[in-house]
Amino acid sequence: MKPLPWVSLVLLGLGPLAIARADESQLQLRDGPEAATVRASCSACHSVDYIGMNSPFMNRAAWEAEVRKMIKVMGAPVREEDVAPIVNYLTQHYGIE
Repeated sequence: MKPLPWVSLVLLGLGPLAIARADESQLQLRDGPEAATVRASCSACHSVDYIGMNSPFMNRAAWEAEVRKMIKVMGAPVREEDVAPIVNYLTQHYGIE
């Protein structure tokens, strides 16, 4: 039985993601008391390099909206009590304010 062409395309498309995720431990967050919480919460779904890529555009309101979107829309495993510390960390270390 021959594999469906779209299966090959999907598998080929996922290859770079697997490679990028394999070296996640090399990505550093800026030092701060909530860096470990941010790393654990954010890297559950995506690379932490997205934080730095988004930071030139994000103030406190934008970071809070982004964190809430990740929880409500994307299903991120973030506890409500971790939202404020995560937003504070992101604003302080990666915000434009």
